[in-house]
Amino acid sequence: MDDPDGHFGENVAATYDEAAADMFEPAAVNPAVEVLAELAGDGRALELGIGTGRVALPLSRRGVPVHGIDLSRAMVARLHAKPGGDAIGVTIGDFATAKADGAFSLAYLVFNTIMNLTTQDAQVACFRNVADHLAPGGRFVIEVMVPDLRKLPPGQNAVPWRTGPELWAIDVYDVATQAMSSNYVEVVDGRGEYRSIPFRYVWPAELDLMARLAGMRLRERWGDWDRGPFTADSTSHVSIWEKPA
Repeated sequence: MDDPDGHFGENVAATYDEAAADMFEPAAVNPAVEVLAELAGDGRALELGIGTGRVALPLSRRGVPVHGIDLSRAMVARLHAKPGGDAIGVTIGDFATAKADGAFSLAYLVFNTIMNLTTQDAQVACFRNVADHLAPGGRFVIEVMVPDLRKLPPGQNAVPWRTGPELWAIDVYDVATQAMSSNYVEVVDGRGEYRSIPFRYVWPAELDLMARLAGMRLRERWGDWDRGPFTADSTSHVSIWEKPA
């Protein structure tokens, strides 16, 4: 494999926390940690795509034992370099198939990370992998966007979501295959640098079917971590599935 870290190698990991600084703010992190700590109870939590520890570190500080699965050694190295990071074990591998030791009362995927699995088969495999890791009665939580297709007029396949003198960011959709990509042009020292990250967008009802295939059932769905209602106008959702006790 030419890129063992996937699309989150050293060049991305080096500035990831700064580039996503708003997602590291307490207002973004604390509501998620509150929900996850409540769901974990006295058990262990498994974070898929643990990255640099944005959620895992504060959840661990709440007393929840956290283990992670992540493909990127570069991202995990930054997690382990942070205070308390060396106490969080991480299995290096694809979170759709990689195995961690022991059973967990909670598994979670946040910040659209389910879409990093770019085929339906891989997303289905992820649900089955989670079900294998969960103890009876365990919960699986996903936070993910609602596909923004209403912003696409006929004949257009791209939605720009950030423009400025130093960064342009555009999402490109293929509505026939549910493939999409986030594309960035960043101006560094007067020169433009381009990178693209592939995703597969997924609908809430499709996720529910994946959960059923893995033997889990939807327990709750909210529009945000503050447990607001999920409606036709919601731009994202937090969904919780449960493995039978």
